[in-house]
Amino acid sequence: MIPRTVYEPEHEMFRDSVSKFLHTEVVPFHAQWEKDGQVDRELWRKAGDQGFLVPTAPEEYGGVGADYRYNAILNEELGKSGATGIGWPLHSDIAVPYLMNFGNEEQKQRLLPGCISGDIVTAIAMTEPGAGSDLQGIKTTAVADGDDFILNGSKTFITNGQHADVVVVVAKTNAGAGAAGISLLLVEADMEGFEKGSNLEKLGMKAQDTSELFFNEVRVPRANLLGEEGKGFIYLMQELPQERLQIALVAGASMEAALEYTTEYVKERKAFNQRIADFQNTQFKLAEMDAEVTALRVFLDRCLELHIQGGLDPVTASKAKLLATELQGKVLDQCLQLHGGYGFMWEYPIARAYADARVQRIYGGTSEVMKLIIARDRLG
Repeated sequence: MIPRTVYEPEHEMFRDSVSKFLHTEVVPFHAQWEKDGQVDRELWRKAGDQGFLVPTAPEEYGGVGADYRYNAILNEELGKSGATGIGWPLHSDIAVPYLMNFGNEEQKQRLLPGCISGDIVTAIAMTEPGAGSDLQGIKTTAVADGDDFILNGSKTFITNGQHADVVVVVAKTNAGAGAAGISLLLVEADMEGFEKGSNLEKLGMKAQDTSELFFNEVRVPRANLLGEEGKGFIYLMQELPQERLQIALVAGASMEAALEYTTEYVKERKAFNQRIADFQNTQFKLAEMDAEVTALRVFLDRCLELHIQGGLDPVTASKAKLLATELQGKVLDQCLQLHGGYGFMWEYPIARAYADARVQRIYGGTSEVMKLIIARDRLG
């Protein structure tokens, strides 16, 4: 494997601590959490004690002000361990950055310390039953009423939906203004009229609490408006590159892990009186996957370098997500095939990784949307 120059020694020390934590506090319990449909809530506080939540948060709010490479390491180690029930990436990479980047001082002082400690779990509510990748098509409304907004609507497929204490809700504050009428509101779990639906049963990521959310005449104080009214769509577009990089990083680590345990499996498993590893087809498949994953890793590391320098543009991030998640689907399918019938058994990590990977080509913008973004840039 090509040496990774994007990380410094201190980053690798952090990686070691994350890996040890996951193998002690997560891996032994993840199968049970898959049956439960969510992880133990106390895990969030344990992660906060270790500094694993929102490592980029400024020191004045209780954070350590680290660079995004620490987030990237958490994403990679989660992908490597198969711990897809852990909602830290959604919290640290996607939801909380809206608060850090667009929140006012009162909001930050009130909420960020809890987000860092694990006492507050966050979610972001974009997707609706009738609006997925088309954010301009949302129907949830927030109508001004004095010092409040009256919020009505519903959201679905919301990661951290059961545990969430604060939800960044995408709503229309001006229904006739298109994208310019979209705003972001901080909705807190105890607000009257806000209800969490049942935990959704999914194909994969079974330990991740994913829910429907319902808003029925929820009175949200104007003080909970995130940023400026009508700027929500702009904020969403600004934050999407980091979200798509995060998804790509998990995909890369998941593939690398699958190649490792598939290699070990084919060395041990025999058919027709020889190891599966001794068949030329096995060798060629592993060689092809190894080459493709190595090439992707170089690109992802370059994207990570660009991001920490502030230069990861939406098109490049879309390329990273498209390439990484499509290759993830291909690699995990071929690794499962090399496991034979055992690859179809849930107790084998390849089966769970295969199921978990399928949504990667959907959330954060589907592969088709990624292609549209790239094509529009190419064609002008």
